[in-house]
Amino acid sequence: MNELFAFNLGYLLVPLLGGIGVAVLAGPLGAFMVWRRLAYFGDTLSHSGLLGITLAFALHINIVFGVCLIAISVACLLLKLQTKLKVASDTILGLLSHTTLALGLLVLSLMQDLRVDVLGFLYGDILTISLHDLLWIYGGGFLILLGMLRLWQRLLLLTVDADLAKVEGVAIERVELMYMILLAVVIAIAIKLVGVLLITALLIIPVASARPLARSPEAMAFLGSCLGALSVFLGLLASHFWDLPCGPAIVVISALMLVLTTAISSIKKSG
Repeated sequence: MNELFAFNLGYLLVPLLGGIGVAVLAGPLGAFMVWRRLAYFGDTLSHSGLLGITLAFALHINIVFGVCLIAISVACLLLKLQTKLKVASDTILGLLSHTTLALGLLVLSLMQDLRVDVLGFLYGDILTISLHDLLWIYGGGFLILLGMLRLWQRLLLLTVDADLAKVEGVAIERVELMYMILLAVVIAIAIKLVGVLLITALLIIPVASARPLARSPEAMAFLGSCLGALSVFLGLLASHFWDLPCGPAIVVISALMLVLTTAISSIKKSG
């Protein structure tokens, strides 16, 4: 019986490793998204992912590379537009977010000789992760974590007090650009996991769940990674046993964890 159970779940090993790798990356990057209220920015980068996917198909290049290229371009364009246009940042984000998503769908519809599962890209399909994808996740993830380690103190200072960071000699625009590039790469790597529309949830919800339990920024990022990995594991099990779509299952379980940790925090405070 145990051998049959292990065999039935054996196909989940590679997706689980991929999901855990992405969750580890999502912790520290998602922490700064929560602290700096960049959820809408994350949505903008993730929505641009569909345009990157269509570019990859058109040019016959790797999908992760195509998404990276478009997401980084959108991040740079955002920084440029913020200085050129006299409108609020959320307006610019809305413009870029919906425009890139619409362009991606439009270009995809024009490629008549291409038949792809659009819903798979929008909501993800972690079960399609291959060993080659694992190389991208863990190889790229190692470099991303090194980059975050170098930026951590400067980003933390910038988050707490931008004026103090400037006085301390922090190159604010360069640090913000580097963080945006790292975030764009993570989103590109994670597209297969939960898709274009749900990737921001994986970056934000586990970290938000960790917030009531953490006593330091580092602890919050670490717990966010752990809760994200747990969400992936439980989401895969739910998908296996109840025939649910993996990406949405992972996000819903993350949301349930947020409810649970908030309730635990409230009980502790009241006690």
